[in-house]
Formats: sequence, structure tokens, C-alpha cells
Amino acid sequence: MPTLRRLIRRFWREERGAAAAEFVLILAPMIILTIGAINLSLMIYTVSTLNYAAEDAARCASVKTTICTNQTTTDAYAKSRYKGPVAPTFTRTSAACGNRVVGTANYTFSTGFTSTIIPLSATACYPAA
Repeated sequence: MPTLRRLIRRFWREERGAAAAEFVLILAPMIILTIGAINLSLMIYTVSTLNYAAEDAARCASVKTTICTNQTTTDAYAKSRYKGPVAPTFTRTSAACGNRVVGTANYTFSTGFTSTIIPLSATACYPAA
């Protein structure tokens, strides 16, 4: 029995595998944080390009009246100006401020373990000429 006690004490004092054990404990949170940061950056890029496309489409509806003649052509023009990863929809209306274009899209935010759908929206209004 004294040899078993000595073996257990020696096992508990051993530190050679400590770095590997700590690495295994830290690996999962590091992967989640890395994938989350990449997805957050991509979502910010999506919002930025959605805003740009809505602003340019509202400007097109007010200034370039031969290109953006109605809802369908304005939507097609806005989609051609959008460069993000999801497929948005653009709606053109006439408002007190001029021509208003609203762009909406659903972004799927994924961390590797869970996914959440986040609705994105951008509104732009440009005075009518």
C-alpha cells in the first residue's frame, strides 16, 4: 500500500502536462471569440454597404430619374450598388423629405455553436429635384 500512496502523491505533484491541460481549457472559448469577432466584423460591413446602397438609390430616384423610374428599377439599382453577403430588399416611397429608400436584410450571426438572426435596416431620404 505505501507504493500506491507514493504513486498518487507523485501523480499530483507532476507538472509536465499542465500546459496541455490549460490549452485544452482555453481552446473552446478562444475559437468562439475568434469566430464571433469575424462575424461581428462581417455584420458591420453588411450594415455599411446596406446604408451606402440605400443612400445611392435615394439619390438615384431624385437625380437620375431616367435610371430609377419606379420601384422595380430603384430596387435593381440599389441591389447593384450593394456588395454585402446577404440578399436585401429595398423599398422606395415618396415622403416629405423627398424620395425615401429603405433597405432591409436578415443577417445570421453565428458563433460556431449557436446562430441568431439579426434584422438590419437602413433608411435614406434625398430631396426631390
